[in-house]
Formats: sequence, C-alpha cells, structure tokens
Amino acid sequence: IKDSLNLINYRFQKNIRKIVIKPNMCYYWDYSTGQTTDPKFVAATIEILREKISPNVNISIVESDASAMKCKYAFKFLGYEKIAEQCNVNLVNLSEVEAEPVKVKAGNQNFNFMLPEMIKKADLRINIPKMKYMALSKISCALKNIYGCNPYPKKFKYHSRLSETIVALNKVMRFNLCILDGIIVSSSQASKLGLVMASQDSVAVDTAAATILGVNPKSVKY
Repeated sequence: IKDSLNLINYRFQKNIRKIVIKPNMCYYWDYSTGQTTDPKFVAATIEILREKISPNVNISIVESDASAMKCKYAFKFLGYEKIAEQCNVNLVNLSEVEAEPVKVKAGNQNFNFMLPEMIKKADLRINIPKMKYMALSKISCALKNIYGCNPYPKKFKYHSRLSETIVALNKVMRFNLCILDGIIVSSSQASKLGLVMASQDSVAVDTAAATILGVNPKSVKY
C-alpha cells in the first residue's frame, strides 16, 4: 500500500482530523471470494494513516444497508467488528446517520439522494474497492463502490438506470483517494492477483481495472 501511494507521489496533509473509509461490503461473502475488501487490507491502511497523519486522527469505516445486506451483520461476518476494536476506529451504517437532501443530474436522469453529513464533512474520503465482473455494469470497482454510500437501503430501485446512478453518486460524494484491494479478485472463480493500485482519479482506476479484467473500458457505460 505504501509503495502504491509513493508511486503516485501522494502526501497526506497534517491538518486532517476526520477520515471516512469505504471498503466493498456488497454482501456476506468472505474476502477470500474476491467479492469484498479484506479487513486486513483496511487495517494496514489505517496503520499508515495514523503513522503519516496523527495517532489520534478520527477514522470511520462506512457502509450502508442494501436490499439483501444489513450492515450490522456484514460488519460482524466480514471481520470488521474485530478490526474496528483492534484499530480503535468507528463502524458506521450510513443508513442510520444524519443526512441532507441533494439533487443531481447524470446523463438525462435527475436524482434525489440523501447525503450523509459525515461524508460531506470528512477531511479525507478514502475508497477501498475490489475489482470484479458484474452483470449489470460489466465491472465493479472504484466508481461502483460509492453506490454503497447511498443510505437508501432498497437499492434495487436504481438497477434500471444503474450507470447514471453510479455517475450521480460520484458527483455528489467525491472521494479524495482510491486504494484498490486487488490481492484476490473475482472472475469465473476467485484468483490471487496480488495487485494494489492507488490513484486520486477513480475513473483512471476503473479504466485500468477494466483493462486488466479484459473488458474494453469504453464499453462500460458509466
């Protein structure tokens, strides 16, 4: 992870007080399936943040309820309760925190979302996605991971206009840094790739991920 940050010459600002980390917790699949972010990867990132910024920086790991996934179970089953205790960080269900209404347009679609206050007010927002194939959107990586920041739990309502929704949410919730957990990836089966990528540009991460997965980035609508 440090090597990837050095390769993009990333420097953490010292005045950061509040950090939000968004891993991929799309369902109750263990990290070994390649479907969800490895909590040990997140713990290693937290260690770097405390070293580079301050031992006392406030860090929250966030996710929201989904149509087929509840945070209170995912945090426990996927190992995040243990990491939160060991690393002294917060676990936050975005479906249960204060949020304000926002309007945004993507393509020819208009959206009304609730923007969680803690994401809006964070000094640093870090996206830690996985890279994988997905039937509805071709690939899932950095941009798609922000879909999980939408606090509205019944997310299937957006599936008919998924690409526009992904773009709209990334316009509303701009993350500052993406660190990809590509240690294990999901294709036809889970396989060990051993890849870490970092970028301040989520589109660049998704373009690289799509290419690695053998998908033409220009065929990915969002």
